[in-house]
Amino acid sequence: MSDAHEHIDKLMQELRRGTITIGALSQLYEPQYGYSLVTTLKEKGVQVEPGTLYPLLRRLEKQGVLESKWDTNETRPRKYYVLSQTGKEVFDLLRKEWQSIVESMNNLMRERGE
Repeated sequence: MSDAHEHIDKLMQELRRGTITIGALSQLYEPQYGYSLVTTLKEKGVQVEPGTLYPLLRRLEKQGVLESKWDTNETRPRKYYVLSQTGKEVFDLLRKEWQSIVESMNNLMRERGE
C-alpha cells in the first residue's frame, strides 16, 4: 500500500473513531451483548471490529455510562450492556452535539457547492 493510501486510511479511522461511541450508545437503550451489538451496528451500516468495541464497552461501564449484567441461562454466559441513567443523559448530550456538528459540516460543504 502506498504512503498516500496509508495516510488516507488513518484519516478515515480518526473520522470513524468518535462515531463508534455515539453509534454504540444509540443501540443500548435495550440490553445487548457485545457480538449482538457488532452485528446490529453492521446491519445499520456502521462497521466496528469486536477488538475495538469490547474495550469501549468496558471503558464506558467503568465511567458509569453503561451497566452490565451476566446472563448465565445460556450454555455460553453473555455479558449484557445497557445505558445507565447517567448514560441516557450522556447520550442525549452527545446526540445534540452530533446533530450540531452534522449541521455545521453540511453548511461548510454547501458553501463549497458539494
